[in-house]
Amino acid sequence: MRIAGLLLAAVTVMGQAPAAQAPPTPPAPRPIGTMSELMVNIVYPSSDAIFYISTRTPETPGEWLELQTNAMMLGEAANLLMMPGRARDDKKWMEDAKLLHDVGLAAFRAAKAKNVEALTALNEQLEVSCVQCHQDYRPNYRRRVPPRPEPAP
Repeated sequence: MRIAGLLLAAVTVMGQAPAAQAPPTPPAPRPIGTMSELMVNIVYPSSDAIFYISTRTPETPGEWLELQTNAMMLGEAANLLMMPGRARDDKKWMEDAKLLHDVGLAAFRAAKAKNVEALTALNEQLEVSCVQCHQDYRPNYRRRVPPRPEPAP
């Protein structure tokens, strides 16, 4: 009788579903490079591909794929600018980064469609997104520093 009771208890415990566990919390994204490295290594080359589309128009499938990649990186760079640890604030910074995201998305779609006219039309929007953010967050942007006078002999 005692063994039957133990078997019944074991079967009951084994037949129960395991307790539901909360999924593990994913790690928070953390920046790897500096803001300068992000700009110089990703944003500038990717934006140049759009800015110079009329003089560097892709001709081969590989060149079109490279342009699509640059346009995608431009839009994704905006996501990197908005991530915690890199965003400077929750208002103006996010608005400026969204401008870059929007032009990156439009450029990606135009590159996939191999639409040079649409890419050319995005030049002004891309310039506005860059200038707007730099005016808001880059000290001394477009302010020329007067040259230092030469020391007297």
